[in-house]
Amino acid sequence: MDKMNWGNLLSSKRFGLEALSENKKHDRTEFQRDFDRLIFSAPFRRLQNKTQVFPLPGSVFVHNRLTHSLEVSSVGRSLGANVGKVLKDKYKDEEWRKMFYECGSIVAAACLAHDLGNPPFGHSGEKAIGTYFSEGNGRKFEDVVSDDEWQDFIHFEGNANSFRLLAHQFVGRRKGGFALTYATLASIIKYPYPSSLSGDKGKFGFFQSEKESFQSIAEQLGLLKREGQNLKYCRHPLVYLVEAADDICYQVMDIEDAHKLKILTTRETIDLLTGFFSGKRLDSIHKTMSMVDDVNEQVAYLRSCVIGLLVDECSRFFIEHEETILQGKLVGELIDNISDHSSKAYQDCSELAFARIYRSSDVLDIELAGYQIISTLLDKLLYAVFNPNEAYSKLFLNRVPMQYDMGAETAYGKIQAVLDYISGMTDVYALDLYRKINGMSLPVL
Repeated sequence: MDKMNWGNLLSSKRFGLEALSENKKHDRTEFQRDFDRLIFSAPFRRLQNKTQVFPLPGSVFVHNRLTHSLEVSSVGRSLGANVGKVLKDKYKDEEWRKMFYECGSIVAAACLAHDLGNPPFGHSGEKAIGTYFSEGNGRKFEDVVSDDEWQDFIHFEGNANSFRLLAHQFVGRRKGGFALTYATLASIIKYPYPSSLSGDKGKFGFFQSEKESFQSIAEQLGLLKREGQNLKYCRHPLVYLVEAADDICYQVMDIEDAHKLKILTTRETIDLLTGFFSGKRLDSIHKTMSMVDDVNEQVAYLRSCVIGLLVDECSRFFIEHEETILQGKLVGELIDNISDHSSKAYQDCSELAFARIYRSSDVLDIELAGYQIISTLLDKLLYAVFNPNEAYSKLFLNRVPMQYDMGAETAYGKIQAVLDYISGMTDVYALDLYRKINGMSLPVL
């Protein structure tokens, strides 16, 4: 039976630098260098001013994309280390078994990068871009691009945009983008197929412009193809750990943020988080909580207990079903396969989060504002790139950084350049630009 091979999957070859050999000896491994390269990058820094769920920032500091990514990376490192520790013993006779020591570093780096392609204003930013083309003024561009290219726009996906940001050679930049290792890049792609194969959910992992790049990575790593699908691959196994780290963090941390913002009462929050435990473990948790009176400390302690529990359960399921994962046959996510008791508690958190957090007025207000701002920016910028010789267009395009190829030869390239620019904006930058182009804000003279 066909299955993927860890010896190939953990490749440290760097995308775009395949022909170069590293003569310099490093104390850090290639995967640790991936992590550091991402931490010090400008796109990663910009995440500090991008919405996670709640508006940024009020009198109470809640999570933004940066703090979320750091926490996901921390949880991902634990998941990778747990799995790597067991697998290096399982494959003790293989020459490449030492690579399992790096599972934590690979997953941690992939977790840092998993949200880099998300536009401003949270997930509503993705929806705003997609609906601009499917329902808004962007519909007029359908006839100037191919069918497959059009699917990229109407289903705009932050995950695919992350891969583009990391792998694309922007103007004036080096080949291979960030030149990350093949293993790290593949571990970011939750949906390893193009938009044309995304189905009803509209989720996909790479744009048409990065199709060949992803194919070369997939072939190098030995990712299996789905039966009968030339461009639909099975996930790199470590993607499941990156996804689990994200699932664990956004669910649990959103509950803690909602408590800080008084959307949830202390009693509701404690009941939700203690719901993951029973028996002696629950008794022990209550005993520890009784040692402190600060309710925020109690909630923080419970949050850490829940994360620890979910990390252990997801790690255990991955190890037990490693063969199924290598065969590309695992159904669902790791978080879908935790114990019944934990699953019930997780579902309770999900349902309450949807009803009370994601539909709260503050969250809806930022989504509404995001739609208006992004739609306006798209209108103005797309008009400028398709009419570059007009006086206003020249003024507007002159303020766009050179790395974005606003003068691309194809319509698809022009639209992509605009999306690259907008998706890289922080919430604050997008709002400021929106105000300026509408005459609502002027620079100080």
